[in-house]
Amino acid sequence: MEKAGAILQDRGRAAVELAKESVLVEHVEYAPLRDALRYFMEDWKDFLHPALVSPACEAVGGKPEATAEVGAALVLLAGGADIHDDVIDESIIKWSEKTVYGKFGKDIAILVGNVLLLKGVYMLHAACDIFEGTKKIAILDLVKSAFLEISGAEAAEAGLRGRIDIPKQLYMEIIRHKVAAGEVATRIGALIGNGTPEDVETLAEYGRVFGVLFSMRDEFVDVFEQEELSNRVEKEVLPLPIIVTLADESTKSILLELLKGRITEEKIEEIVDVAIGNDASLLLVSEMKQMVEKMKIKTKSLRYCKEELDLTLIATIEDL
Repeated sequence: MEKAGAILQDRGRAAVELAKESVLVEHVEYAPLRDALRYFMEDWKDFLHPALVSPACEAVGGKPEATAEVGAALVLLAGGADIHDDVIDESIIKWSEKTVYGKFGKDIAILVGNVLLLKGVYMLHAACDIFEGTKKIAILDLVKSAFLEISGAEAAEAGLRGRIDIPKQLYMEIIRHKVAAGEVATRIGALIGNGTPEDVETLAEYGRVFGVLFSMRDEFVDVFEQEELSNRVEKEVLPLPIIVTLADESTKSILLELLKGRITEEKIEEIVDVAIGNDASLLLVSEMKQMVEKMKIKTKSLRYCKEELDLTLIATIEDL
């Protein structure tokens, strides 16, 4: 995971720095909004989307540096969407630090998200001007479709709040749609690199599979995190390992009792014992491992970056 994290940061760094610069040079007169933008951009941690565009381009023989501008646009679009998601979920803390919503409140958070989305759309159009017409239209349409798909999935997820009887396949389908940006990132990278239709489809599938695996890993991690689990119990949808454990009548009542009231560190240990080591959660891990192996077979057809792409996949199942 450490190696994969270093790869993601290295791959995404140029795009992230370009995105930061493009936002921080803007003149924002209202100080709280300006401070919130700086707070969010200067402490950027999500290198994922630009880090997927770059190797996808190189994997088909393209130049990864050609993806920086499009990657920067995706950084801003994903950032704006993430801030709005934090408002919807009332997430005060993420990665052990306050979110924009948690530090500056709902109104400023929504406006910061608006600024990033607007700036991201502007940058995406500008970045695509260097491409010939059909490629430019294809990239813009891909991003639009992804945002529509993600928005639908987020809305569907919001409709499941408070439920303890969520079917596993229903939530897995929501996860698959929520990670549409992963597929779009790798598909765009392959298009920029002028990949063959076959390679474009392979990399598009890679992006979707990686997104699902990364998201499923986060579902497991959230069971261990006191703040995250507390927020998900109170205001969001329960993590996937808990969802599948609640479907087992032999453990359902025990787990429901543990989820009542305040989630303490002591409770976390008991919840982990019940929800992580059971057969349903172990089956999830087994399914993740199968997804990795199937995708590794498909990446063998790529000319470059196979080892890097495979390592990033394998990292999602480390220590599970």
